[in-house]
Amino acid sequence: MARRNDNEYFTLFVKMAEVALRTQRLLTEILEDFDPDKLGEQLNKLHELESEGDRHTHELMKRVAKDFVTPIERDDIIALGRELDDITDNIEDILIKIYMYNIKSITPEAMEMLKVVGQCCEKVSIVVTEFSNFRKSGTILKDIVEINRLEELGDNLYIQAFRKLYTKGGDPLEIIAWSEVYKQLEKCCDTCEHAADVIECVIVKNT
Repeated sequence: MARRNDNEYFTLFVKMAEVALRTQRLLTEILEDFDPDKLGEQLNKLHELESEGDRHTHELMKRVAKDFVTPIERDDIIALGRELDDITDNIEDILIKIYMYNIKSITPEAMEMLKVVGQCCEKVSIVVTEFSNFRKSGTILKDIVEINRLEELGDNLYIQAFRKLYTKGGDPLEIIAWSEVYKQLEKCCDTCEHAADVIECVIVKNT
């Protein structure tokens, strides 16, 4: 019984990471073929994925509350669940900000940052899949290091995008809008790193 319950925790982690990755991929599709007139409908599609992630999070928290024994510390389960849920939330918020600020076209810098977000999400999904077997995995720590590297790449792209935004000048409202979107993109990379850091701490505490 305990083993089955253990597997259910790790299965939920995997499902949450997969939802985050699917959300990033859907957002990429939306922005690659960007049409401001379709944003309302597309926001609804993205929100459906966010709601799916929320359901997994609620299920995870219910299990933590009722189970007497958990495979890893409760605080770590809660922390990882929140970070994985936040990845999806933060990706959805990118499109929300684009909609709120009435952005009419997408910059190459945003697409480059979103690509790195996707790479982070892919690696998080791989790490979470390996998590249940972390004591025997020969790759999980390397993948965590790669997430850290990608987060640093995201930081550099964010700095350059911000600098370009404020050095080329232009419409102040557009500058404000893209400042918020770039911040949100960078936040997605940060959250992926935070999820990886939780897993790394669990590995250190249990090996």
